[in-house]
Amino acid sequence: MIFVNQTTQEVVVGRCFCATGHPVMQRNHDSLEKWAENFMTFNEKCKFLHLRNNPRHWYRLEKVFASLPQVERGVSKIIGGDPKGNNFLYTNGKCVVIRNIDNPAIADIYTEHAHQVVVAKYAPSGFYIASGDVSGKLRIWDTTQKEHLLKYEYQPFAGKIKDLAWTEDSKRIAVVGEGREKFGAVFLWDSGSSVGEITGHNKVINSVDIKQTRPYRLATGSDDNCAAFFEGPPFKFKFTLSDHTRFVNCVRFSPDGNRFATASADGQIFIYDGKTGEKVCALGGGKAHDGGIYAISWSPDSSQLLSASGDKTAKIWDVGANSIVSTFNMGSNVLDQQLGCLWQKDHLLSLSLSGYINYLDKNNPDKPLRVIKGHSKSIQCLTVHKNGGKSYIYSGSNDGHINYWDSDTGENDGFSGKGHTNQVSRMAVDEMDQLVTCSMDDTVRYTNLSKRDYSGQDAVKMDVQPKCLAVGPGGYTVVLCIGQIVLMKDKKKCFAIDDLGYEPEAVAVHPGGGSVAVGGTDGNVRLYSIQGTSLKSDDKTLEAKGPVTDLAYSHDGAFLAVCDANKVVTVFSVPDGYAEHNVFYGHHAKVVCIAWSPDNEHFASGGMDMMVYVWTVSDPETRIKIPDAHRLHHVSGLAWLDEHTLVTTSHDASVKEWSISYN
Repeated sequence: MIFVNQTTQEVVVGRCFCATGHPVMQRNHDSLEKWAENFMTFNEKCKFLHLRNNPRHWYRLEKVFASLPQVERGVSKIIGGDPKGNNFLYTNGKCVVIRNIDNPAIADIYTEHAHQVVVAKYAPSGFYIASGDVSGKLRIWDTTQKEHLLKYEYQPFAGKIKDLAWTEDSKRIAVVGEGREKFGAVFLWDSGSSVGEITGHNKVINSVDIKQTRPYRLATGSDDNCAAFFEGPPFKFKFTLSDHTRFVNCVRFSPDGNRFATASADGQIFIYDGKTGEKVCALGGGKAHDGGIYAISWSPDSSQLLSASGDKTAKIWDVGANSIVSTFNMGSNVLDQQLGCLWQKDHLLSLSLSGYINYLDKNNPDKPLRVIKGHSKSIQCLTVHKNGGKSYIYSGSNDGHINYWDSDTGENDGFSGKGHTNQVSRMAVDEMDQLVTCSMDDTVRYTNLSKRDYSGQDAVKMDVQPKCLAVGPGGYTVVLCIGQIVLMKDKKKCFAIDDLGYEPEAVAVHPGGGSVAVGGTDGNVRLYSIQGTSLKSDDKTLEAKGPVTDLAYSHDGAFLAVCDANKVVTVFSVPDGYAEHNVFYGHHAKVVCIAWSPDNEHFASGGMDMMVYVWTVSDPETRIKIPDAHRLHHVSGLAWLDEHTLVTTSHDASVKEWSISYN
């Protein structure tokens, strides 16, 4: 857990920060005072030491609802396993996601790569993880501490790293992929010194594995339709295995080292002797699957093999008997193609093209034990709603997918039926318990939150692409389209304003109804009134400090908060004729989203600087700063579950819950 006490700076237990960003690695008082003496002005020092002795404001990251793996049709996806059997890991964008295999709602996200990460694997010791990205960077980092400190970084070759493997003593690493001069390298983990050469292929190498018992052997699989066999260390090419007729997608040694298997786009799996490389058999006698095979994983006792295929099945093979033990039919949709798999202890995992992670049931091959769902693409918006005594989080991503999460357990699912076909830009829950969403597919949808299924009748086609909406009492919805404001009542368009003379960007409806605030890219907020089935201008304009990016009324309707592209949040007092109440500075980049706490005294803002601030309306200096809330990704959505629980989301496709305290 990470605790922070602060007003304008943060003090993290065991690791402290001031506003200047200088870290403190110890927590005893003498060290803190010495550090304050060296790095702070007198005023900063007084405030810092006062905070240390009088903790008032803090935040804590409570839950991480992680993204799904990033998948691509026709490309295998590697799921890494924890040697201790507790976790599994995969990649999405620039993130490495580590999840508890028994309770996947427990997750951790590593976000230090500057480019898209392709593969991540634990060292056999369990103390380190190596992860490789599309630029050819390999990072080796610590798993035992929350900070995941970097141990070493290498660039084995220039180009995408597609797979990597460790020797059983965690001292050597083999890396393969799409290098320009070479397609692979093998070196010592602590110095980068070469311990052999990976040659024998003339195209991209897709997969590599190292025998986990001595004498060491190494195998690779490539787009040249061949596998290669190496002896070492130092590792030297011995011979090519040319049994496959299509790309070799995966090679894996059995845990005992006696066998290794190769799987290919030709639908075949070949078994070879782990020490000599001699061919033993072809699983199934001919084709193991009707489609290409993207991944294989051995059972811990080395007797069975799990395979995942584009024919929408996964299979368990008895390697000794060369027979099928179980066939898992994952569905009939193209999204049910299986691109990855992992056998870890008693857990059998497979990965669908949809990004869903399936826990396979050996006793019931037709129905997984559980399916882990979520988002694999960047999340654009979110909202919260209480339903049946439970609090749910609703999130929409740029592929049109909407997910709902139980805020307590992290259990989640999507709506049934056919929904949006493009980016979900905005969402809100109306007084009829309907989720109202607008999308780049030019529709506004109303989805009943008790049924949670899409209905064709509840999709309203817009003349112009919608980009923002707000709901109000009386069945009203105000939709901002490009160059247009549309008023809807009871799911029907009833009024539109064209020729605005400005580009509308954000909208909010006063909780009491009647008043509508529209923020424009020209830096002004214009007020309108709902009069029956029409929308009339009040001829009143409020000035923000820059192009408006979002705005929101407090729940009691007393304040209107406006954030802008010039890094400022301005709060207007509604009872005082929208007089400027306070101005809030702190963000280092454009502020993009804003949300009011139910207590009406605090609100949160999220920006492109990856920061979240929780502000106090009456005092701009009393604030809670959450730096790197979603590291390397700007915050795209905020919502409050209650006065002390803030939910954030981002383009990293994950959702986070934070505890906030003001006492």
